[in-house]
Amino acid sequence: MEASAAEGRLSISEGVFLGHALVARVAESLGIRVFFIKGPASVIQGLRLPKVSVDVDVLVSPADLDSLVAGLYQRGWQKRVGEEDDRVFYKHSVTLNHPSWPCHIDVHFRFPGMERDPAVAFNVMWTHTEALEMAGRAVRVPSKELGVVLLALHALRSPHLKVSQQELRFLQGLLAREALGPAVQEISAATDALAAMRPFLEEILPRQAVAEWPEASREWRNRLFSREPGSARIIAILQAPLLDKPRMLGAALLPPDTAYLSQDPNVDLSPRGRRRAYVARWVRFVRASPRLVRDLAAYRKTP
Repeated sequence: MEASAAEGRLSISEGVFLGHALVARVAESLGIRVFFIKGPASVIQGLRLPKVSVDVDVLVSPADLDSLVAGLYQRGWQKRVGEEDDRVFYKHSVTLNHPSWPCHIDVHFRFPGMERDPAVAFNVMWTHTEALEMAGRAVRVPSKELGVVLLALHALRSPHLKVSQQELRFLQGLLAREALGPAVQEISAATDALAAMRPFLEEILPRQAVAEWPEASREWRNRLFSREPGSARIIAILQAPLLDKPRMLGAALLPPDTAYLSQDPNVDLSPRGRRRAYVARWVRFVRASPRLVRDLAAYRKTP
């Protein structure tokens, strides 16, 4: 498998399928439980319309994250550089690239929208997984009911996008046809995802199916407000303790190299290249300013 990848003849689709088998093999060799989310499995299960996946999404318990990543490091995968400030961008996965593979691997250690302790939520989800054959190997994937929860939460992060709206309508139609609503509600409650799932579940559940809807967390609300990356940074600065604000503002005005590398791993970091990247960053900010103003106005209206 790895030799084929090294020869550089894999298409993206082939790489994604073989990537599932590779991660499953590494996890099995380490005695780690993993299951694969979104991606081609959701299409095979009828949870999504046909589409080509460009990455491998795998979910692992937080306690096993480092071991799984280390196992993939040993096979030539490397962590993609990203902006590391958790106060701005809430981390939920580690992205790995390989020079000889056409896809990347996203190793998730929690799922946004699920407010329960990530390790506990993983154990809850694990009881709702099943085996599916991919690239000649049996891998663990979500049950249809859990798959609906994960796909709905993913779409609900950006409900303003047309692709998210289409995906939510498709899932709502599926639940109506197959009567999956009660099971989806049960999994949402067990992982403390009811607050995030509320806009989706209210459309498919009978009235009063949920006695009292919980409040969404600050993290989830911030995700909904931050349609632009710049919005996320401004909101994080506004919410930060007073002593942290100067350092965060400085990083926004004079970003470290990781800010540029997260956008383009091959960015030119010579003095001239940094100047070009800095100017381009501000041009993007100015062009996005009307959307930033709308995001911040919505944020200011919340209690």
